[in-house]
Amino acid sequence: MLEKFHYDNKTVRNFGIATLIWGIVGMTVGLLVAMQLVKPGMNMGNQFTTFGRVRPLHTNAVIFAFVGNGIFMGVYYSLQRLLKARMYSDALSKIHFWGWQLIIVAAAITLPLGLTTSHEYAELEWPIDIAITLIWVVFGINMFGTIFKRRERHLYVAIWFYIATFVTVAVLHIVNSFELPVSAFKSYYWYAGVQDALVQWWYGHNAVAFFLTTPYLGMMYYFLPKMANRPVYSYKLSILHFWSLIFIYIWAGPHHLLYTSLPSWAQSLGVAFSIMLIAPSWGGMINGLLTLRGAWDKVREDPILKFMVVGVTAYGMATFEGPMLALKQINAIAHYTDWIVAHVHVGALGWNGFLTFAILYWLIPRIYKTPLFSKKLASFHFWIGTLGILFYAVPMYWSGFTQGLMWKEFTAEGLLKYPNFLETTLQVIPMHVLRAIGGTLYLTGVITMAYNLVKTMQAGKLVANEPAEAPALSADFVPRGHDKDTHRVLERRPIQLMIVALIVILAGGMAELMPTFMVSSNIPTISSVKPYTPLELQGRDLYIREGCVGCHSQMIRPFRSETERYGEYSKGGEFVYDHPFLWGSKRTGPDLHREGGKYSDAWHFNHLLDPRTMSPGSIMPAYDWLITQRLDTATTRSKITAMRKLGVPYEKGYENTANADLGRQSQSIAASLAKDNIKIRSDREIVAIIAYLQRLGVDIKAHNPTN
Repeated sequence: MLEKFHYDNKTVRNFGIATLIWGIVGMTVGLLVAMQLVKPGMNMGNQFTTFGRVRPLHTNAVIFAFVGNGIFMGVYYSLQRLLKARMYSDALSKIHFWGWQLIIVAAAITLPLGLTTSHEYAELEWPIDIAITLIWVVFGINMFGTIFKRRERHLYVAIWFYIATFVTVAVLHIVNSFELPVSAFKSYYWYAGVQDALVQWWYGHNAVAFFLTTPYLGMMYYFLPKMANRPVYSYKLSILHFWSLIFIYIWAGPHHLLYTSLPSWAQSLGVAFSIMLIAPSWGGMINGLLTLRGAWDKVREDPILKFMVVGVTAYGMATFEGPMLALKQINAIAHYTDWIVAHVHVGALGWNGFLTFAILYWLIPRIYKTPLFSKKLASFHFWIGTLGILFYAVPMYWSGFTQGLMWKEFTAEGLLKYPNFLETTLQVIPMHVLRAIGGTLYLTGVITMAYNLVKTMQAGKLVANEPAEAPALSADFVPRGHDKDTHRVLERRPIQLMIVALIVILAGGMAELMPTFMVSSNIPTISSVKPYTPLELQGRDLYIREGCVGCHSQMIRPFRSETERYGEYSKGGEFVYDHPFLWGSKRTGPDLHREGGKYSDAWHFNHLLDPRTMSPGSIMPAYDWLITQRLDTATTRSKITAMRKLGVPYEKGYENTANADLGRQSQSIAASLAKDNIKIRSDREIVAIIAYLQRLGVDIKAHNPTN
């Protein structure tokens, strides 16, 4: 007997509109970021729009606002139809939608204010982390509630990816968000140094895997066959693709930390599993593209399918290049350069962007029961978007390769050919101009799409509750052992499927994280390394606030080119009091790990006031507000107390006298500046920043070049 019910299209529409709005916002901020790498004055002299503060705003807006809303749009639409059931709870759908938008707004407010943890892709402070957890649970309850009341016994491959996404993102977020609150919007990570770095890049790499990849693969498996009106090429390949991908991906995080102070065994594991990732990733790409066999005439005619083809191909390119970048010989050249920026954006603009566009173009006309307003505008969007990706990626590949080789080049006499890091930065500025042009082209396409879809919505009327009917789910489960296909049995049991997926993803995480935390010999201590003074700790927090880690690394790798340029290579024991670690992932400016004592206090003051007076041609913004803003010493007591709870060996009761030590050190720096005719009050923020910079790398005796 057929049961009548209604699909919820209103929630799908809401997430679709949010995807459009936040996509334009996030990409506009990205264009501002790109332009600041050509003209630093594009921050308009405003501390809230400097590169260091808006770069994490861009990444969060694109990942969690644009892509996040796109995921929920696609999942809510496809899940209902695959399960032949309305979403479990309309109330939970509304809470999910509005809760997620409030989280995005909170990020848009706090990040420009400098309220950040500095962890890449996890910059949001602890109250927002809690909100993310709650809303993610709401999403999970709504998803599994729908699965339990389904009218279709079999769980299609897309749903496997949705389940794996939910459970893995939950684990990643919780483990990476262990923070000790200091105030309402300030916290310190429980982990320090090497351990913090491993946890962050275990999270960071797998956030790409399980937020930017697995849900999109699920949507590919649903929407691509629908668009092409063809069955998925291979069911068996989809099984192999799913299980091998979620097992292997979780191990690959350490490839972001090659040649660092991370133990070599963890680096080797990351490399090995990264290479293995090629097989399942390309299996998924092949399964997607071969679904279109026999439909290539339709691809030539349909811009929506063109978006899908380029998107899936970009996924294949990015997932081939990722393992290649994990090879140590290639990583030695590419890491910290614009090559990584190109790699990331091939995936973001091609895979996530183009798949999202295709789904929007296909889905909106269907829930509004009207044809797409203009197929020609969609075709224009495809071509200008593709051109934008090329103008973005090709110059960044060229720039990255140029940077990597210039950093390593020696003269015939055995000296660095480019000892001044700024020479390498100035060399690639034309490539950044082309990158900004590519971003402009891509954004133009997105705005064109928004216009096209708005006109489509205006021409039709939303079917908020789409009528549907399906037979009720029969009660006859197939007993275990009576079906020769074990996987078919698992596909009918969502809880067991989730548990198996959880075990699969936990295996790699536990194997990498637990030894690093439990075996003390993994991170040898160095007796001369001491905790930061109160003033240095405050300066470090200002360094984090201003996003300096976005341009400067603090990790000197054991290459002759780096030890000649910066000094002794970095040791794991030097970071044991660093909550959080600040190794960085990109060098727009030089590494700072041996910065202490290299320049005078006056040099740092002038460099922060106007970088071009010390480094002509520098693209670093001026930080003149540090001179006028008073250092907030009211937080010193709580920060020292928190650090001691985390294991930093401050004496008991030291928090009561910490500000007195802070005052003495700040007066000493102010007196040093006065000798160079720089009159500055000792209670200004710039004094704390100088104290921190002068502390970097001085705890061990090491060769420290003056270049």
